[in-house]
Amino acid sequence: MALDQFSPAVQAEIASVREIVARLHGELPRWGLVVWTAGNVSQRLRGADLFVIKPSGVTYDALTAESMVVCDLDGNLVDGDRSPSSDTAAHAYVYRHMPEVGGVVHTHSTYATAWAARGEPVPCVLTMMADEFGGDIPIGPFALIGDDSIGQGIVETLRGSRSRAVLMRNHGPFTIGKDGTDAVKAAVMVEEVARTVHISRQLGEPLPIDQVHIDSLYDRYQNVYGQASAATTDQEDPS
Repeated sequence: MALDQFSPAVQAEIASVREIVARLHGELPRWGLVVWTAGNVSQRLRGADLFVIKPSGVTYDALTAESMVVCDLDGNLVDGDRSPSSDTAAHAYVYRHMPEVGGVVHTHSTYATAWAARGEPVPCVLTMMADEFGGDIPIGPFALIGDDSIGQGIVETLRGSRSRAVLMRNHGPFTIGKDGTDAVKAAVMVEEVARTVHISRQLGEPLPIDQVHIDSLYDRYQNVYGQASAATTDQEDPS
């Protein structure tokens, strides 16, 4: 389906999301989450069953809004003059089966991928983890690139979970969010906590956080922290 078959409103949203996704790809090398052409960000449109993702094998400094590609929720190319990312089928599967998800990110960030290589969840031993992920960061199954097997593993692991990150075994982290920015934030945070918990384990066994405190921290961060309304401003943590 050509773009001119969509309404002007959808075409305008596609142009806007292309700009957003191009900009968000710049955040991945900025935070040290990718090397060379690895990794990808996608964002789903609100006005149509489409998403925008980067083209395959293009260096980050060559990515522009115009180079972003548009796919349908089966992963088929709708618009763009380059092949979509090799992880497109995984992103498409997540969007088809988790309609609440508006953004997906994949990186090979060093510490999170090291935990994935061990097939070991990152235990919730930091308040930051309780805030952001609501518990441990889980391990997903081993799956090969090329079809929607990775997407199936992501959905099976995260559906019903409070975590917005999964470490696919022997592969690396995938994160989800309400949009691309939210998913990139989760990717930054999962690498930070994976690094911190790894360093902590070099010093000794990290101390667990009681589940009741994890629940309290998660609820506060999700529902009170930030600038959502004037009523919550004075209650936020200075950090």
